[in-house]
Amino acid sequence: MPELPEIHALVDDLGSRLVGRTVGRIDVLSFAALKTFDPPTSALGGKTITAVARHGKYLDIEIGELHLIMHLARAGWIRWRAEAPLPQKRPTAGALAARVVLDDGSGFDVTEAGSKKSLALSIVHDPAEVAGIARLGPDPLHPGFTEKRFAQILAASGRAQIKGVLRNQSVIAGIGNAYSDEILHTARMSPFKPAAMTEDEVSELFSALQSTLRGAIERSAGLAASELKREKKTAMQVHGRTGEECPVCGDVVRQVIFADSTLQYCPSCQTGGKVLADRVLSRLLK
Repeated sequence: MPELPEIHALVDDLGSRLVGRTVGRIDVLSFAALKTFDPPTSALGGKTITAVARHGKYLDIEIGELHLIMHLARAGWIRWRAEAPLPQKRPTAGALAARVVLDDGSGFDVTEAGSKKSLALSIVHDPAEVAGIARLGPDPLHPGFTEKRFAQILAASGRAQIKGVLRNQSVIAGIGNAYSDEILHTARMSPFKPAAMTEDEVSELFSALQSTLRGAIERSAGLAASELKREKKTAMQVHGRTGEECPVCGDVVRQVIFADSTLQYCPSCQTGGKVLADRVLSRLLK
């Protein structure tokens, strides 16, 4: 799933390609992906793209007075096209969900792999009209997101497990499954540690959060959309590396499987050598 660093890089890449260009048309091929009906997609034709921005994990393309908002969900992505597309033989064929065609025929495709479709497109006058954006917590890269503010968030979360707190978009915007694993590994904290913690622990976790996200953004700077997935995967220390050696201590990276996701961690670095039970209601093995 694209998270804050990848969306940040997509904003830079698409912004350099799109701002100042005119939209020819937008074709929606997966009608379930379009979550709004007014304004219609035809309202974007002939309008100039003025900005590309993000809100957490949401991509925001400002077109005239309207906003095309995209949430790429688990398996969505953006693929740039330098030339005019060939006609689609079947409206819902393959992974193609939507197509933005500029006035010269170039543009980009919005795709979603797999059978579970959760990609979302919205056309609105104000990004806050999208419920997911309206509910977003503070952006961890905003100057106002200080260590003091972070400490307040953790204290308010009480006994909630820190992994879930970091992933909760209403609490902190933009961090998903992968980067929460990486942040906790850098901070040497168990994913099941309660969010309410000591000042020293808050400071360590805040530093890990900032260094992990900003490091990912630095590595992605200047990369095209087609290169971002590979960069994210190769840079991971523990996420997606079950059974491999931890690059810090050499222990075996373990995982816990939940109903709809998995987490990865290093026992030596994060849980005092204890292995977390790999079942839905995980507990430390006795």
